Amino acid sequence: MYFQQSMEPVTTLLSLLLVMAVDSTRSVTLCRNQQCGNFLQQTLKLTRLIHKESVDLIKIYKTTQGDMSELFCKISINNVPDPNISGLDPSERIVSIYSHIQAFLPHFKRVYEQQTDLQLPTNTLMTELTRVSNRSSSLAAMVNCIYQSLFPNMPVPEPAGGPTSLPPSQNIFQQKVYGCVVLKRYKEFLSNAARELRTVKTQVCKKRTQMNVLS
Repeated sequence: MYFQQSMEPVTTLLSLLLVMAVDSTRSVTLCRNQQCGNFLQQTLKLTRLIHKESVDLIKIYKTTQGDMSELFCKISINNVPDPNISGLDPSERIVSIYSHIQAFLPHFKRVYEQQTDLQLPTNTLMTELTRVSNRSSSLAAMVNCIYQSLFPNMPVPEPAGGPTSLPPSQNIFQQKVYGCVVLKRYKEFLSNAARELRTVKTQVCKKRTQMNVLS
């Protein structure tokens, strides 16, 4: 039952993603016609689902990295996005969520590429890395849609820092540390994103509903 409920936002998103891939103009119209509370709730469900999967993914990752896996996740490194969401108002914070997801995706790709050299293709880690990455791409599309719906006259700004910076060539020890830090920070980010989406749903959507009733 939980799995069926968890898959609802993913299934609901499929038609929207198909339209976005074929017709960007129509996708903007669809996004702006989404009901604020309902669509935000679907996005929140997907965020929670990915967060749950990220918790399991870290456990799987540790079991595949050898005896020092606990140490790998405690080492601090640069070139990995910060999990904290920034911005003073809802529009800036939604953009921050979207930008964070976009920034993490290349890191997931790099971790997958590195682990390809260390794991068998049939290893569960590879499957789960792909699953979380794909769901995160869908989440980015949904957050972008929320922004277009709530702030139709404000285009999504380009990331202030430019393209995501990936680490240079790493040895095996550095790769294992890097992978664990990426997964750990992404899990923390998802927790922050879920909390922020709940706030937007409560404050912004409630205010919009009240305004629609008054009008």
